[in-house]
Amino acid sequence: MPLSSLGIVGDDGYRERPSRLDGAVLWTRTVTRTEEPLPVLPDGCMDLLWRDGALFVAGPDTTAHPAGSPKPARYTGLRFFPGTAPALLGVPAHELRDQRVELANLWPAATVRELAGRVSDAPDRAAALESIALRRAAEVEPPDPLLRRVVAALRAGRSVAATADAAGVGARLLHRRSLAAFGYGPKTLVRILRLQRALADVHAGTPPADVAIAAGYADQAHLSRDMRELAGMTLTEWTARRGRDRATA
Repeated sequence: MPLSSLGIVGDDGYRERPSRLDGAVLWTRTVTRTEEPLPVLPDGCMDLLWRDGALFVAGPDTTAHPAGSPKPARYTGLRFFPGTAPALLGVPAHELRDQRVELANLWPAATVRELAGRVSDAPDRAAALESIALRRAAEVEPPDPLLRRVVAALRAGRSVAATADAAGVGARLLHRRSLAAFGYGPKTLVRILRLQRALADVHAGTPPADVAIAAGYADQAHLSRDMRELAGMTLTEWTARRGRDRATA
């Protein structure tokens, strides 16, 4: 789920556009004020990031991640479709869970320095970042197509057991593949996708009282628990902070 569509980044400039890499999104963000915005919430995705001359990887989050910056900063990112980044990066997602790591820790340092310089000097840094990913994607095996079917089924509200059956794999094998692809098991992915749907419904104007059932929660208390555990705040707090950030951006 794009950060901008949920109003999660409360800064002066966030823009995104579709990528030529299947299912991915290119985005840029400029921070010119240092007030703490809403955190980045788990979304099932991983990102390849450029910030002030360096390349990083944002691993899959299981909790809210601070989005503020102690000083003005510029970011460019490529957000991968859930489950597709590990094949391109060459590292299982669970090894990067809840982490932000320099790309030089995953790829040869000399190669990363050259790539970072190329992005820094490009008139369109997002396009340069995209070119790196496209070139890499052409060199490695494509992501397992099973993963997209898993994401689609879980987003549609199917149970983990039904998803495993439809995919023709056992629950244990699905769990192992999910760890490598998403960074966590399918049950955690269900919670994250469901919360993203709930926040998207709020953003679209669904009355708060109707959000829980519409998003697939058992009741309002169920949504409240997931908000506290995954977002670190209540839905009321998130809505208020989002409104504040949009007003001051």
